[in-house]
Amino acid sequence: MSSELLVRALVALLPVLCFLAALLYLDSYKLVKLRAVVAVVAVGAVVAGAGYFVNGWLLGVLEIDFTTYTRYVAPPAEELLKGLVVVALILAHRVGFLVDAAIFGFAVGAGFAAVENLHYLGLAPDAGMGTWIVRGFGTAIMHGGATAIFAVMGLAMRDRSRRTGPAAFLPGFAVATVLHSAFNHLLFSPKLSTLAILVVLPPLLYAVFQRSEKTVGSWLGQGFDADTEMLDLINSGRLSDSPVGQYLHTLKDRFRGPVVADLLCYLRLYTELALRARGSC
Repeated sequence: MSSELLVRALVALLPVLCFLAALLYLDSYKLVKLRAVVAVVAVGAVVAGAGYFVNGWLLGVLEIDFTTYTRYVAPPAEELLKGLVVVALILAHRVGFLVDAAIFGFAVGAGFAAVENLHYLGLAPDAGMGTWIVRGFGTAIMHGGATAIFAVMGLAMRDRSRRTGPAAFLPGFAVATVLHSAFNHLLFSPKLSTLAILVVLPPLLYAVFQRSEKTVGSWLGQGFDADTEMLDLINSGRLSDSPVGQYLHTLKDRFRGPVVADLLCYLRLYTELALRARGSC
């Protein structure tokens, strides 16, 4: 591989991977393991391969021009394929918080975008650097961001409405599809489309992280200010009567039993250490 081709590949791939790494860094609770994220990225890459054949089949069946297809058919088709991975993770109780949903959703999109960009790199290795800047900072991050939005909205709708069927995921799917389609409509002005993605998505995902951490913080009692009461509730077996206990009860539907038990043990250990630290001050 020539040095120029290597530089193009790095520009096409690194932005979305760095963005994903930033999401992992911003996750204060670190409940999402790196190996799980890598596995989801790999699944997203496999989905991209499936998308190549699905798009080719649909393009032949529908007999419409390529521009119309990329604007109105490819977005829902590709968002559906990526979204199915997110739905599978949620139904398998691998996603507990909005932050987790954002990370896993973006990871699916990152894997999808990486394979797509490598495919285009093989088709047009001599394309100018501007093309790869657009694909790396625009298209790739759009794929990750759209799927992250789908994941966050899907999980939020399930929590709010207690729905377990496909209806809970429809609003997120609609938003992701519209975002994807809007980006493809702006491809006549690649710089504008890339700028729009960079302006809209990072603040949006940051707001999701802030909202999620604020929600968890409120459930946990504003930084464990009532540590003594908390420890008494845990030791007496009355934790289920408290907001924290009610929150842990909701997690039974998202995590396996041993994981919830570990969370309870962590809560007890954290509270005891907090009390000891305050007592030594």
